[in-house]
Parts: sequence; structure tokens; C-alpha cells
Amino acid sequence: MDLGPYLLLATLEGAVMASVLALTAVGLSLVFGVMRVVNIAHGEFFMLGAVLAWYITQVIGGPPGLGFVAALVAAPLIVGTIAVAADIAILRRLDYDPERTIVATIGLLYIIQQLTLMGYGPEARPVGPPFNARLALPWVQIKDGAFALYWPWGLGTTSYKLAVIGAGAIVLLGVWAMMARTRVGLVMRAVQADRDMALAFGIPVERVYAMVFGIGAALAALAGVLVVPISQAHYLMGADPLLLAFTVVIIGGLGSLPGTVVAAILIGLSDGMISVFFSPTLAKILATLLVALVLVFRPQGLFGSRAG
Repeated sequence: MDLGPYLLLATLEGAVMASVLALTAVGLSLVFGVMRVVNIAHGEFFMLGAVLAWYITQVIGGPPGLGFVAALVAAPLIVGTIAVAADIAILRRLDYDPERTIVATIGLLYIIQQLTLMGYGPEARPVGPPFNARLALPWVQIKDGAFALYWPWGLGTTSYKLAVIGAGAIVLLGVWAMMARTRVGLVMRAVQADRDMALAFGIPVERVYAMVFGIGAALAALAGVLVVPISQAHYLMGADPLLLAFTVVIIGGLGSLPGTVVAAILIGLSDGMISVFFSPTLAKILATLLVALVLVFRPQGLFGSRAG
């Protein structure tokens, strides 16, 4: 059996997962890096994005592309607004204390989950992709010293999955540009470096925290919207993205956006390949072992810096 086409298919599937995972994990890393808050409810923001995508497409109706584009814009804005409200109502009152905010976000997780169950129901519901053309995967075969391009029967991907990869890359570049090239990013980096000094210079730190919490939630919601045409919207779908996002953030380094992206690509590609050739369970086991090795030999993560 020629493994080449199957390896290409596994790589593409892994790249789709890496794109979605990077968006989710970057939101989590951004919140921790600036606010020093471990957001246990982050996976529920991902789930809300998927559920809202289903609601929006149902309300708008018409061609699948119209409702989906509306969901791409509206769902992250709605979830980001909910996150800002949660920050003002809960986290700010706790003065962003690390231990108490963990407990508070656990409570927020269950509140969001149960409210979604009450309003949305326990069913898993699909959202149609805006486009879904089947694309055969070409492969180059060397035979008798000559190159031959062929398309293995039955092996291929869809145009939507390729679009998810591209959308993830564009959004991540946008986040990098915001952090590195804009005044908003400069303010966020100043707060991250020294909260007290930022306060002394008149930066409204609490507003920055609310904005960062909202952006992190919006990124997770966007990932949920992008993935729901591939999977289905379900009120319990936030658990796996949360665990994988924490895995990525730990490996990449807490608060390191470049490390988070690199770790997401590593985990996503390896998960895709192992899932195609072996089993998804083995992929999760190996990811857990990798986290354990990182914690033992490099506790600050691959791109993190030692405290002090």
C-alpha cells in the first residue's frame, strides 16, 4: 500500500485541528498572559460559539453561506460581550485573585453549560457549511524513474476544511499584528509586564482586563463557529477543546503566544496523523505524556521564561 496519499490526508486533517486548536488556545494564553487568570470556562465559550452558530443560521435561513457568515461575525461578538459582563460582575469583584478566580470560572462553566442545556437541549445539531466541494488529493508517484501525478480513488478533503486552515492562519496573524503593531497591543503588553506600573502611568487596567477577557472568549467562539460544520453543536462539546487548549498552553509556555501557536501545530498535526493511522485515544495518551515530559524537564514550557 502506498502510504503517501494517506499521510497527506492525515496532515491536512491535522492542520484543520491545529487551526481550530490554535485559535482556542491563543485566547486562553492571552487571558493568562495579561490577567494571570486561569479560565476554566474557556471551553464553554467555544461551545457557545458553536451553539450560537446553529441558532443564527436557523433564524436567518436562506442559503447556507448567508447564515454562516452572519454567525462568524455575530457569535464571537455575543460571546465576547458575555465574557466582558462576566469579568465585570465576577472576576473584578474578586480582584483577579488567582485561586478565587479558578473557583469562579468553574462555577461560570456550570452556569453556561446548564443554561445552554435548558435553552438549546441535549441534542447534537449540525450546521451546514457555506461551501463543501469535494477535492481529490493529488500524489506524485515515482515509477520506472519517471514522475507520475495521480489521484488515489476515494481519498480527498473538502474546500471548507481548507478554508478553515486559511481562516485560522489569517486570524492568528491578525492577533499577532494587534499585539505587536497597535497601541491596544502596546497597552496590553504594558499591563502584562507590570500591572502596578501601568496603573501609575494612568492605564485603566480593569478596562484592559475586561477587553482581554472578551477577546479571549471571542477567539474561542470563533473556533467553535469554524468547527461546527465539521462536527456538530452540543452543550457538552467544550470539554475536549478546554483540555487540549490547556495542553497546548502548558507545552508552549504560559502566556507565550508564539509558543502556543507552535504547540497547537505540533499537537494538531500529531493528533491528526495518529488518529488516521492508529486511534484518537492513542493520540490523546501521547499528548498527555508530552505534557508530563514538559512539566518534568521544562516546567516553564518550550517558549516560556523562568519566573524570577
